[in-house]
Amino acid sequence: MDVLAQATRLKAEGRDVISMAVGQPAHPAPRAAREAAARALEHGRLGYTDALGIGSLRRAIAQHYRTRHGVDVDPGRIAVTTGSSAGFNLAFVQLFNPGDLVVITRPGYPAYRNILAALGLRVLEIPVGPETGHALTPDALERAEAEAGARIAGVLIASPANPTGAVHDGHAIASLDAWCAERGVAFISDEIYHGLSWSGEEATALSVSNNAVIINSFSKYFCMTGWRIGWMVLPEDLVRPVECLAQSLYISAPELSQIAAEAALSATGEMDEVCEGYRRNRLLLSERLPQLGLPLAAPMDGAFYAWVDVSAHSNDSMAFARQMLSEIYVAATPGRDFDPVDGARFMRFSYAGSHDEMERALDRIESWLARR
Repeated sequence: MDVLAQATRLKAEGRDVISMAVGQPAHPAPRAAREAAARALEHGRLGYTDALGIGSLRRAIAQHYRTRHGVDVDPGRIAVTTGSSAGFNLAFVQLFNPGDLVVITRPGYPAYRNILAALGLRVLEIPVGPETGHALTPDALERAEAEAGARIAGVLIASPANPTGAVHDGHAIASLDAWCAERGVAFISDEIYHGLSWSGEEATALSVSNNAVIINSFSKYFCMTGWRIGWMVLPEDLVRPVECLAQSLYISAPELSQIAAEAALSATGEMDEVCEGYRRNRLLLSERLPQLGLPLAAPMDGAFYAWVDVSAHSNDSMAFARQMLSEIYVAATPGRDFDPVDGARFMRFSYAGSHDEMERALDRIESWLARR
């Protein structure tokens, strides 16, 4: 966030900053979503909805699972949330008690660690890399639990993952779900980058489990970050407790965003075209970053990030990122937030921007590195 703040200041000064720092799609929300929101604003009457969301939106999300994944989901198990962030808050508060041990992967999305710690939960970060296919495994959970000397209360995975882009296939997810079910461990699957998978199998945990808590969002595939709208799919016994908790914490997700989200679900053709742009960007980065002495440290199988080893140029990725931004106005994210142990050697480059921006950024980096 410090790099992002510096990039914002430089932009305000009129600098031509190219941001590869945040997962912010360059494309706007789908046309159908914007038109539906405009009609709702013209009507002029927006208010609270049911805490779990508008019924028609929940049914549309269930249809989305049938269409995209061939999975039947009861709309009654779906809770619409104020972005995926609210979904994580609701899941963590409902499932865990202070002091519980919750597993996440390292590297991983830093907000997991920060929210869990703020709630008084203990975070157990398990490193993943090429030897595990960048995925979490039951064997790794067994070893980590033994080393921690404490029972694991919850396991959280993301597939595709931020920052690595790694994808857990259906077999990997089924193995984790079985391990958790056998031990009474809560299993949470972050699927907010679904629709942005480039290789391997994109599997929802719903295809193998009715016990997992699924968290998803309209932010990434549907390009609706600023609308702050997401959803959860819950085991039946958690629906009512989460509903009561959501009423107290949020009342409901914004009605305007819910209306837009329902319309967005009809716009997958438009969004798939946007994804072709990400695919072009991914190919560009996968070819040029290694040529620049910035080898990929993860497979880029999904999401829109490249996790890159910068140790040939610096052992302090924060300093490297600051220098790159101040000297050539290209912003990327240092790795220490994603990996507090080894992150100083890595950086995350987002390719959610336009192809022209990606080309210009890489040209600047090439010239800059040649001068160093």
